[in-house]
Amino acid sequence: MAERRSADESGSDSSEGNMSVREAGRKGGKMTRARYGQEFFQEIGAKGGKAVSERYTNEHFREIGRKGGRRVAELIERAKQMDNDKIE
Repeated sequence: MAERRSADESGSDSSEGNMSVREAGRKGGKMTRARYGQEFFQEIGAKGGKAVSERYTNEHFREIGRKGGRRVAELIERAKQMDNDKIE
């Protein structure tokens, strides 16, 4: 995953800190978790899941599952082929 470069790495004379975007996101996430707590996120996750399940039909979720299963099968087959190519 690409990270943004800090001001110092890009050659700028800015006196900004050397925190990457990834580090800033991690720090913000930890602060948010500390502020609201695990129960809050469990509750909003459950509400979101319920809303999605009410919005879409069972067939929609079946189709998503089929697509995911096909993709996993493709990736497994590709990995097996790569292993066979290394052996030969």
